[in-house]
Parts: sequence; C-alpha cells; structure tokens
Amino acid sequence: MIALDTSVLVRYLVADDIEQAQTARTLLGTLTTEKRGFVCREVSVELAWVLKRAYGFSRNQIADIFGELVASEELHIEAPDDVIRAAEGYRRGGAEFSDRMIAAAARRSGADGLHTFDRQAAQLEGAVLMTAAEA
Repeated sequence: MIALDTSVLVRYLVADDIEQAQTARTLLGTLTTEKRGFVCREVSVELAWVLKRAYGFSRNQIADIFGELVASEELHIEAPDDVIRAAEGYRRGGAEFSDRMIAAAARRSGADGLHTFDRQAAQLEGAVLMTAAEA
C-alpha cells in the first residue's frame, strides 16, 4: 500500500497542471487490489476543501467524487463509512464536509457530544451549540 497526498488526488481530478496530472494518472494507474492507495481522513477533509474553495466544485460534484473514491477497489479510504455519510450529508447542504467528519470522529470515539460555536455544525447529530457566556 502507498499513501496518497491531497495534491496527487487534486492533480488527478482537476488536471490543472498537465505534467503533474499525467504523473498522478500514471501513479494511480499502477494501483491494484494488492497494491492499493491509502487515503487518510485528513486527505479526505482537505480534498473537499480544496475542490470547493480553489476549484469551485459543487457539493454534488464533491459527494460524487467521494462515492467513486470509496467504491474504488484500488483505494483504501480511511473510515469509509464516515466519508460516505459526510459526503451524502454535505450534498444535502448545511454543515461543511470537514464538520461532518469531525462529528463522525467524535461519535466513533464515544464522545458525549461535539461542542462547537459553529451554528451549522451544531445542527449535526450529537453536536452542542456553545455560547460565549458558557464557562
């Protein structure tokens, strides 16, 4: 297994730099079910952010991309159930993909709620909206 950085996935998906895109395509083309590419949670979070902020991808496009990445037999996506749940929730609107992944990590760890000042994130299951007056 090899680990893939966000930049490799971005070049592969966006192809905004021809040489780097070709290199990324070549690398990903060598992956097999025996030699998979590993995509950690942090890369998933960063990928969603970069695709939205830097390239203007829609929520639907980003959710579709994560669906394809998780479905790929040549990739090992860390916490794939969290990624799919976050992507589908993100598609519907509201909280950002990163907030959804943070909430998923909190649930998976057994935390008693995710405390946040972010009003959109506070609408997620298990989240608690804090106010500045709380001690």
